[in-house]
Amino acid sequence: MLDLRFVRENPELVKENIKKKFQEHKLPLVDEVIALDEEYRSAVTEANTLRSDRNRLSKEIGGLMAQGKREEAEQVKAQVSAQASRLKELEAKEGELEEKIRTIMLTLPNMMDPSVPIGPDDSHNVEVARFGEPAVPEFEVPYHTQIMESFEGIDLDSARRVAGNGFYYLMGDIARLHAGVLAYARDFMIDKGFTYVIPPFMMHGNVVEGVMSFPEMEAMMYKIEGEDLYLIGTSEHTMIGRFMDQLLPESKLPQTLTSYSPCFRKEKGAHGLEERGVYRIHQFEKQEMIVVCKPEESMDWYEKMWKNSVELFQSLNIPVRQLECCSGDLADLKVKSCDIEAWSPRQKKYFEVCSCSNLGDAQSRRLKIRVKGEDGRNYLPHTLNNTVVAPPRMLIAFLENNLRADGTVFIPEALRPYMGGKEQLVPAKSCIQG
Repeated sequence: MLDLRFVRENPELVKENIKKKFQEHKLPLVDEVIALDEEYRSAVTEANTLRSDRNRLSKEIGGLMAQGKREEAEQVKAQVSAQASRLKELEAKEGELEEKIRTIMLTLPNMMDPSVPIGPDDSHNVEVARFGEPAVPEFEVPYHTQIMESFEGIDLDSARRVAGNGFYYLMGDIARLHAGVLAYARDFMIDKGFTYVIPPFMMHGNVVEGVMSFPEMEAMMYKIEGEDLYLIGTSEHTMIGRFMDQLLPESKLPQTLTSYSPCFRKEKGAHGLEERGVYRIHQFEKQEMIVVCKPEESMDWYEKMWKNSVELFQSLNIPVRQLECCSGDLADLKVKSCDIEAWSPRQKKYFEVCSCSNLGDAQSRRLKIRVKGEDGRNYLPHTLNNTVVAPPRMLIAFLENNLRADGTVFIPEALRPYMGGKEQLVPAKSCIQG
Protein backbone atom coordinates (compact mmCIF):
# COMPACT_ATOMS: atom_id res chain seq x y z
CA MET A 1 0.00 0.00 0.00
CA LEU A 2 1.29 3.43 -0.93
CA ASP A 3 1.75 6.33 1.46
CA LEU A 4 -1.25 8.65 0.96
CA ARG A 5 1.01 11.67 1.28
CA PHE A 6 3.16 10.30 -1.56
CA VAL A 7 0.04 9.94 -3.75
CA ARG A 8 -1.07 13.46 -2.87
CA GLU A 9 2.33 14.95 -3.72
CA ASN A 10 3.15 12.75 -6.75
CA PRO A 11 -0.12 11.98 -8.57
CA GLU A 12 1.47 11.87 -12.02
CA LEU A 13 4.15 9.40 -10.89
CA VAL A 14 1.46 7.16 -9.42
CA LYS A 15 -0.57 7.35 -12.64
CA GLU A 16 2.48 6.55 -14.76
CA ASN A 17 3.15 3.50 -12.59
CA ILE A 18 -0.46 2.37 -13.09
CA LYS A 19 -0.09 2.76 -16.86
CA LYS A 20 3.10 0.69 -16.86
CA LYS A 21 1.17 -2.07 -15.10
CA PHE A 22 -1.54 -1.90 -17.79
CA GLN A 23 -4.25 -1.08 -15.23
CA GLU A 24 -5.68 2.03 -16.87
CA HIS A 25 -9.07 1.40 -15.24
CA LYS A 26 -7.47 2.44 -11.94
CA LEU A 27 -6.31 5.86 -13.17
CA PRO A 28 -9.46 7.74 -11.99
CA LEU A 29 -8.88 6.36 -8.48
CA VAL A 30 -5.83 8.61 -8.04
CA ASP A 31 -7.79 11.84 -8.44
CA GLU A 32 -10.70 10.36 -6.49
CA VAL A 33 -8.60 9.46 -3.46
CA ILE A 34 -6.87 12.88 -3.50
CA ALA A 35 -10.28 14.60 -3.50
CA LEU A 36 -11.55 12.35 -0.71
CA ASP A 37 -8.41 13.04 1.30
CA GLU A 38 -8.88 16.78 0.91
CA GLU A 39 -12.50 16.46 2.06
CA TYR A 40 -11.40 14.29 4.99
CA ARG A 41 -8.70 16.72 6.12
CA SER A 42 -11.20 19.61 5.88
CA ALA A 43 -13.67 17.70 8.05
CA VAL A 44 -10.94 16.93 10.59
CA THR A 45 -9.91 20.59 10.74
CA GLU A 46 -13.49 21.76 11.29
CA ALA A 47 -14.08 19.07 13.92
CA ASN A 48 -10.92 20.01 15.79
CA THR A 49 -11.99 23.66 15.75
CA LEU A 50 -15.40 22.72 17.18
CA ARG A 51 -13.77 20.63 19.92
CA SER A 52 -11.54 23.55 20.83
CA ASP A 53 -14.57 25.88 20.89
CA ARG A 54 -16.48 23.39 23.04
CA ASN A 55 -13.74 23.42 25.64
CA ARG A 56 -13.56 27.20 25.61
CA LEU A 57 -17.35 27.61 25.84
CA SER A 58 -17.59 25.05 28.65
CA LYS A 59 -15.22 27.15 30.72
CA GLU A 60 -17.24 30.25 29.81
CA ILE A 61 -20.45 28.57 30.99
CA GLY A 62 -18.81 27.76 34.32
CA GLY A 63 -17.71 31.37 34.74
CA LEU A 64 -21.15 32.76 33.91
CA MET A 65 -22.86 30.38 36.32
CA ALA A 66 -20.41 31.39 39.06
CA GLN A 67 -21.36 35.01 38.45
CA GLY A 68 -25.06 34.18 38.61
CA LYS A 69 -25.58 35.02 34.94
CA ARG A 70 -27.85 32.05 34.34
CA GLU A 71 -29.62 33.46 31.27
CA GLU A 72 -26.35 34.20 29.47
CA ALA A 73 -25.04 30.76 30.44
CA GLU A 74 -28.12 29.13 28.91
CA GLN A 75 -27.50 30.99 25.65
CA VAL A 76 -23.91 29.66 25.52
CA LYS A 77 -25.20 26.15 26.33
CA ALA A 78 -27.50 26.38 23.31
CA GLN A 79 -24.52 27.30 21.20
CA VAL A 80 -22.57 24.29 22.53
CA SER A 81 -25.55 22.03 21.81
CA ALA A 82 -25.75 23.25 18.20
CA GLN A 83 -22.04 22.66 17.74
CA ALA A 84 -22.31 19.18 19.27
CA SER A 85 -24.77 18.20 16.58
CA ARG A 86 -22.42 19.43 13.86
CA LEU A 87 -19.47 17.68 15.53
CA LYS A 88 -21.35 14.38 15.58
CA GLU A 89 -22.11 14.81 11.88
CA LEU A 90 -18.44 15.53 11.11
CA GLU A 91 -17.20 12.53 13.10
CA ALA A 92 -19.52 10.24 11.14
CA LYS A 93 -18.27 11.81 7.93
CA GLU A 94 -14.65 11.28 8.96
CA GLY A 95 -15.27 7.56 9.49
CA GLU A 96 -17.05 7.22 6.15
CA LEU A 97 -14.31 9.06 4.26
CA GLU A 98 -11.56 7.08 6.01
CA GLU A 99 -13.11 3.81 4.85
CA LYS A 100 -13.46 5.04 1.24
CA ILE A 101 -9.86 6.25 1.22
CA ARG A 102 -8.54 2.98 2.66
CA THR A 103 -10.47 0.91 0.11
CA ILE A 104 -8.92 2.85 -2.77
CA MET A 105 -5.43 2.83 -1.24
CA LEU A 106 -5.61 -0.96 -0.92
CA THR A 107 -6.39 -1.09 -4.65
CA LEU A 108 -3.62 1.15 -5.98
CA PRO A 109 -0.51 -0.84 -7.00
CA ASN A 110 2.83 -0.36 -5.27
CA MET A 111 5.51 1.66 -7.05
CA MET A 112 7.67 -0.68 -9.12
CA ASP A 113 11.44 -0.63 -9.13
CA PRO A 114 12.76 1.18 -12.26
CA SER A 115 14.53 -2.02 -13.34
CA VAL A 116 11.25 -3.95 -13.84
CA PRO A 117 10.74 -4.74 -17.57
CA ILE A 118 7.53 -3.34 -19.05
CA GLY A 119 5.02 -5.75 -20.54
CA PRO A 120 1.32 -6.64 -20.26
CA ASP A 121 1.61 -10.28 -19.17
CA ASP A 122 3.99 -13.15 -18.34
CA SER A 123 4.82 -13.69 -22.01
CA HIS A 124 6.94 -10.53 -21.66
CA ASN A 125 8.98 -11.78 -18.70
CA VAL A 126 12.70 -11.55 -19.41
CA GLU A 127 15.24 -14.35 -19.05
CA VAL A 128 18.25 -13.01 -17.15
CA ALA A 129 20.53 -16.00 -16.67
CA ARG A 130 20.77 -19.79 -16.91
CA PHE A 131 22.48 -22.09 -14.44
CA GLY A 132 23.40 -25.65 -15.44
CA GLU A 133 23.10 -27.28 -18.83
CA PRO A 134 19.56 -28.25 -19.88
CA ALA A 135 19.77 -31.76 -21.30
CA VAL A 136 17.37 -33.99 -23.20
CA PRO A 137 18.14 -37.71 -22.74
CA GLU A 138 18.10 -40.17 -25.62
CA PHE A 139 15.11 -41.99 -24.11
CA GLU A 140 11.65 -40.46 -23.88
CA VAL A 141 10.96 -39.08 -20.40
CA PRO A 142 7.52 -40.25 -19.17
CA TYR A 143 4.90 -38.00 -17.61
CA HIS A 144 5.74 -37.37 -13.95
CA THR A 145 2.85 -39.45 -12.58
CA GLN A 146 4.04 -42.40 -14.67
CA ILE A 147 7.48 -42.10 -13.09
CA MET A 148 5.90 -42.00 -9.63
CA GLU A 149 3.64 -44.94 -10.44
CA SER A 150 6.66 -47.03 -11.45
CA PHE A 151 7.76 -46.74 -7.81
CA GLU A 152 4.21 -47.42 -6.59
CA GLY A 153 4.51 -43.95 -5.13
CA ILE A 154 1.29 -42.14 -6.02
CA ASP A 155 -2.46 -42.77 -5.85
CA LEU A 156 -4.54 -40.07 -7.47
CA ASP A 157 -7.72 -42.14 -7.89
CA SER A 158 -8.15 -42.74 -4.16
CA ALA A 159 -7.38 -39.09 -3.40
CA ARG A 160 -10.03 -38.06 -5.92
CA ARG A 161 -12.62 -40.23 -4.16
CA VAL A 162 -11.62 -38.89 -0.74
CA ALA A 163 -11.15 -35.18 -1.48
CA GLY A 164 -11.76 -34.54 -5.20
CA ASN A 165 -9.44 -33.34 -7.96
CA GLY A 166 -6.25 -31.54 -6.99
CA PHE A 167 -5.24 -33.91 -4.17
CA TYR A 168 -2.94 -36.94 -3.98
CA TYR A 169 -1.52 -39.77 -1.90
CA LEU A 170 2.27 -40.12 -2.02
CA MET A 171 3.73 -43.42 -0.83
CA GLY A 172 6.93 -45.34 -0.31
CA ASP A 173 10.12 -43.95 -1.86
CA ILE A 174 8.29 -41.04 -3.49
CA ALA A 175 6.80 -39.96 -0.15
CA ARG A 176 10.23 -40.33 1.43
CA LEU A 177 11.77 -38.29 -1.38
CA HIS A 178 9.13 -35.60 -0.80
CA ALA A 179 9.98 -35.44 2.92
CA GLY A 180 13.71 -35.69 2.23
CA VAL A 181 13.70 -32.70 -0.12
CA LEU A 182 11.86 -30.58 2.49
CA ALA A 183 14.26 -31.60 5.24
CA TYR A 184 17.27 -30.88 3.01
CA ALA A 185 15.84 -27.47 2.11
CA ARG A 186 15.26 -26.70 5.81
CA ASP A 187 18.86 -27.52 6.74
CA PHE A 188 20.18 -25.73 3.63
CA MET A 189 18.54 -22.50 4.82
CA ILE A 190 19.58 -22.99 8.45
CA ASP A 191 23.17 -23.29 7.19
CA LYS A 192 22.63 -19.94 5.44
CA GLY A 193 21.90 -18.38 8.83
CA PHE A 194 18.09 -18.41 8.63
CA THR A 195 16.00 -19.28 11.72
CA TYR A 196 13.67 -22.25 11.26
CA VAL A 197 10.00 -21.55 12.08
CA ILE A 198 6.76 -23.54 11.98
CA PRO A 199 3.98 -20.91 11.83
CA PRO A 200 0.17 -21.08 12.22
CA PHE A 201 -1.54 -22.57 9.18
CA MET A 202 -4.59 -20.31 9.51
CA MET A 203 -4.98 -16.54 9.90
CA HIS A 204 -7.55 -13.83 10.52
CA GLY A 205 -9.00 -11.70 7.73
CA ASN A 206 -7.09 -8.57 8.75
CA VAL A 207 -3.83 -10.46 8.23
CA VAL A 208 -5.00 -11.61 4.78
CA GLU A 209 -5.75 -7.98 3.90
CA GLY A 210 -2.32 -6.99 5.17
CA VAL A 211 -0.23 -9.43 3.15
CA MET A 212 -1.93 -9.68 -0.24
CA SER A 213 -4.08 -7.87 -2.79
CA PHE A 214 -7.81 -8.48 -3.28
CA PRO A 215 -7.43 -10.32 -6.65
CA GLU A 216 -4.84 -12.68 -5.10
CA MET A 217 -7.09 -13.28 -2.09
CA GLU A 218 -10.11 -14.14 -4.24
CA ALA A 219 -8.12 -16.48 -6.48
CA MET A 220 -6.25 -18.27 -3.70
CA MET A 221 -7.79 -18.31 -0.23
CA TYR A 222 -10.04 -20.90 1.40
CA LYS A 223 -12.20 -19.40 4.17
CA ILE A 224 -13.36 -21.38 7.20
CA GLU A 225 -17.15 -21.13 7.18
CA GLY A 226 -18.61 -19.21 10.10
CA GLU A 227 -15.22 -18.05 11.43
CA ASP A 228 -12.79 -15.24 10.77
CA LEU A 229 -10.13 -17.70 9.66
CA TYR A 230 -8.49 -18.49 6.33
CA LEU A 231 -6.20 -21.38 5.38
CA ILE A 232 -2.80 -20.05 4.35
CA GLY A 233 -1.75 -20.20 0.71
CA THR A 234 1.90 -19.86 1.75
CA SER A 235 3.67 -19.52 5.09
CA GLU A 236 4.79 -16.02 4.08
CA HIS A 237 1.32 -14.85 5.13
CA THR A 238 1.53 -15.78 8.80
CA MET A 239 5.29 -15.22 8.94
CA ILE A 240 4.88 -11.55 8.03
CA GLY A 241 1.66 -11.38 10.08
CA ARG A 242 3.73 -12.30 13.15
CA PHE A 243 5.12 -8.75 13.18
CA MET A 244 1.73 -7.03 12.89
CA ASP A 245 1.33 -3.94 15.14
CA GLN A 246 4.90 -4.40 16.40
CA LEU A 247 7.60 -1.79 16.99
CA LEU A 248 10.87 -3.63 16.35
CA PRO A 249 14.21 -2.40 17.62
CA GLU A 250 16.57 -1.76 14.72
CA SER A 251 19.11 -4.06 16.39
CA LYS A 252 16.75 -6.99 15.63
CA LEU A 253 17.06 -6.44 11.85
CA PRO A 254 17.39 -8.19 9.56
CA GLN A 255 14.94 -10.92 10.48
CA THR A 256 15.98 -13.90 8.33
CA LEU A 257 13.53 -16.76 8.66
CA THR A 258 12.80 -20.04 6.90
CA SER A 259 9.40 -21.59 7.48
CA TYR A 260 7.71 -24.91 6.78
CA SER A 261 3.98 -25.23 6.18
CA PRO A 262 1.29 -26.99 4.21
CA CYS A 263 -0.30 -24.60 1.72
CA PHE A 264 -3.90 -24.51 0.48
CA ARG A 265 -4.99 -22.85 -2.77
CA LYS A 266 -8.14 -22.75 -4.85
CA GLU A 267 -6.16 -22.72 -8.12
CA LYS A 268 -9.14 -21.55 -10.17
CA GLY A 269 -9.37 -22.13 -13.90
CA ALA A 270 -8.72 -24.93 -16.36
CA HIS A 271 -5.19 -26.18 -16.91
CA GLY A 272 -3.41 -28.08 -19.66
CA LEU A 273 -2.09 -31.63 -19.65
CA GLU A 274 1.29 -30.75 -18.16
CA GLU A 275 -0.43 -29.05 -15.20
CA ARG A 276 -2.36 -32.17 -14.20
CA GLY A 277 -0.99 -34.82 -11.89
CA VAL A 278 0.74 -33.00 -9.00
CA TYR A 279 1.78 -29.83 -10.85
CA ARG A 280 -1.15 -27.59 -9.91
CA ILE A 281 -2.93 -28.78 -6.79
CA HIS A 282 -5.05 -27.56 -3.87
CA GLN A 283 -2.72 -28.81 -1.13
CA PHE A 284 1.07 -28.97 -1.03
CA GLU A 285 3.98 -28.41 1.34
CA LYS A 286 6.62 -25.76 1.09
CA GLN A 287 9.81 -24.45 2.66
CA GLU A 288 9.88 -20.66 2.42
CA MET A 289 12.41 -17.92 3.16
CA ILE A 290 11.33 -14.54 4.57
CA VAL A 291 13.36 -11.41 5.30
CA VAL A 292 12.36 -8.26 7.19
CA CYS A 293 15.08 -5.64 6.81
CA LYS A 294 16.08 -1.99 6.55
CA PRO A 295 14.82 -0.35 3.32
CA GLU A 296 18.34 0.30 2.06
CA GLU A 297 19.21 -3.40 2.39
CA SER A 298 16.21 -4.95 0.65
CA MET A 299 17.63 -5.13 -2.88
CA ASP A 300 20.79 -6.83 -1.60
CA TRP A 301 18.61 -9.39 0.19
CA TYR A 302 16.53 -9.85 -2.96
CA GLU A 303 19.67 -10.86 -4.87
CA LYS A 304 20.84 -13.20 -2.09
CA MET A 305 17.45 -14.89 -1.83
CA TRP A 306 16.96 -15.91 -5.45
CA LYS A 307 20.60 -17.02 -5.63
CA ASN A 308 19.92 -19.34 -2.66
CA SER A 309 17.27 -21.08 -4.78
CA VAL A 310 19.64 -21.44 -7.71
CA GLU A 311 22.34 -22.96 -5.48
CA LEU A 312 19.91 -25.45 -3.93
CA PHE A 313 18.49 -26.65 -7.25
CA GLN A 314 21.95 -26.98 -8.76
CA SER A 315 22.98 -29.17 -5.82
CA LEU A 316 20.17 -31.55 -6.88
CA ASN A 317 21.27 -31.72 -10.56
CA ILE A 318 18.41 -29.52 -11.75
CA PRO A 319 19.27 -26.85 -14.36
CA VAL A 320 17.41 -23.58 -13.73
CA ARG A 321 17.05 -20.09 -15.10
CA GLN A 322 16.14 -16.74 -13.57
CA LEU A 323 13.22 -14.95 -15.20
CA GLU A 324 12.54 -11.27 -14.40
CA CYS A 325 8.80 -10.64 -14.00
CA CYS A 326 7.48 -7.81 -16.18
CA SER A 327 5.18 -5.03 -14.96
CA GLY A 328 1.93 -6.69 -16.06
CA ASP A 329 2.87 -9.94 -14.30
CA LEU A 330 3.83 -8.19 -11.06
CA ALA A 331 1.30 -8.48 -8.21
CA ASP A 332 0.13 -5.11 -6.89
CA LEU A 333 2.07 -5.23 -3.63
CA LYS A 334 5.39 -6.12 -5.24
CA VAL A 335 8.23 -3.74 -6.06
CA LYS A 336 10.23 -6.34 -7.98
CA SER A 337 9.92 -10.08 -8.55
CA CYS A 338 11.59 -12.92 -10.39
CA ASP A 339 10.83 -16.58 -10.98
CA ILE A 340 13.29 -19.41 -10.81
CA GLU A 341 12.30 -21.96 -13.44
CA ALA A 342 13.52 -25.55 -13.59
CA TRP A 343 14.34 -27.43 -16.78
CA SER A 344 11.88 -30.12 -17.84
CA PRO A 345 13.53 -32.76 -20.09
CA ARG A 346 10.04 -34.08 -20.89
CA GLN A 347 8.60 -30.76 -22.07
CA LYS A 348 11.96 -29.47 -23.33
CA LYS A 349 11.30 -26.15 -21.62
CA TYR A 350 11.51 -24.49 -18.22
CA PHE A 351 8.68 -24.22 -15.68
CA GLU A 352 8.29 -22.19 -12.48
CA VAL A 353 9.47 -23.71 -9.20
CA CYS A 354 10.31 -20.61 -7.09
CA SER A 355 9.14 -17.01 -6.90
CA CYS A 356 11.25 -14.31 -5.20
CA SER A 357 9.65 -10.97 -4.35
CA ASN A 358 10.59 -7.64 -2.79
CA LEU A 359 7.41 -5.97 -1.48
CA GLY A 360 9.07 -2.79 -0.23
CA ASP A 361 7.12 -1.34 2.71
CA ALA A 362 3.66 -2.34 1.37
CA GLN A 363 3.02 -5.14 3.85
CA SER A 364 4.59 -3.17 6.71
CA ARG A 365 2.29 -0.22 6.03
CA ARG A 366 -0.82 -2.41 5.90
CA LEU A 367 0.10 -4.39 9.01
CA LYS A 368 1.54 -1.41 10.95
CA ILE A 369 4.99 -2.98 11.34
CA ARG A 370 7.48 -0.34 12.44
CA VAL A 371 11.14 -0.16 13.41
CA LYS A 372 12.64 2.13 16.06
CA GLY A 373 15.76 3.54 14.45
CA GLU A 374 18.96 4.29 16.33
CA ASP A 375 18.18 7.98 15.88
CA GLY A 376 14.88 7.49 17.72
CA ARG A 377 12.71 7.82 14.62
CA ASN A 378 10.27 5.12 13.53
CA TYR A 379 10.23 3.78 9.98
CA LEU A 380 8.63 0.98 7.95
CA PRO A 381 10.86 -2.02 7.20
CA HIS A 382 10.88 -3.83 3.86
CA THR A 383 9.64 -7.41 3.53
CA LEU A 384 10.78 -10.08 1.07
CA ASN A 385 9.90 -13.70 0.43
CA ASN A 386 11.09 -16.54 -1.77
CA THR A 387 10.30 -20.21 -2.22
CA VAL A 388 13.03 -22.57 -1.08
CA VAL A 389 11.31 -25.70 -2.40
CA ALA A 390 7.66 -26.57 -2.98
CA PRO A 391 7.18 -30.28 -3.53
CA PRO A 392 5.49 -32.13 -5.03
CA ARG A 393 5.90 -29.74 -8.02
CA MET A 394 9.61 -29.59 -7.34
CA LEU A 395 9.63 -33.41 -7.45
CA ILE A 396 8.65 -33.24 -11.12
CA ALA A 397 11.88 -31.41 -11.91
CA PHE A 398 13.89 -33.72 -9.64
CA LEU A 399 12.53 -36.95 -11.10
CA GLU A 400 12.79 -35.84 -14.72
CA ASN A 401 16.37 -34.57 -14.38
CA ASN A 402 17.65 -37.52 -12.33
CA LEU A 403 15.84 -40.30 -14.23
CA ARG A 404 18.06 -42.88 -15.93
CA ALA A 405 17.45 -45.02 -18.99
CA ASP A 406 16.78 -48.12 -16.86
CA GLY A 407 14.03 -46.33 -14.89
CA THR A 408 16.11 -45.78 -11.74
CA VAL A 409 16.38 -42.30 -10.22
CA PHE A 410 19.80 -41.01 -9.17
CA ILE A 411 20.03 -39.47 -5.68
CA PRO A 412 22.53 -36.57 -5.60
CA GLU A 413 25.06 -36.67 -2.78
CA ALA A 414 23.54 -33.70 -0.94
CA LEU A 415 20.22 -35.53 -0.56
CA ARG A 416 21.52 -38.97 0.44
CA PRO A 417 21.60 -38.32 4.21
CA TYR A 418 17.84 -37.67 3.99
CA MET A 419 17.21 -40.84 1.97
CA GLY A 420 18.88 -43.35 4.29
CA GLY A 421 22.14 -43.15 2.34
CA LYS A 422 20.55 -44.44 -0.89
CA GLU A 423 22.38 -43.55 -4.10
CA GLN A 424 19.43 -44.39 -6.31
CA LEU A 425 15.75 -45.33 -6.24
CA VAL A 426 14.86 -48.61 -7.96
CA PRO A 427 11.35 -48.89 -9.45
CA ALA A 428 9.04 -51.85 -9.07
CA LYS A 429 8.70 -51.74 -12.84
CA SER A 430 10.55 -49.48 -15.27
CA CYS A 431 8.49 -46.68 -16.83
CA ILE A 432 10.89 -46.28 -19.79
CA GLN A 433 9.52 -47.51 -23.10
CA GLY A 434 11.65 -49.59 -25.48
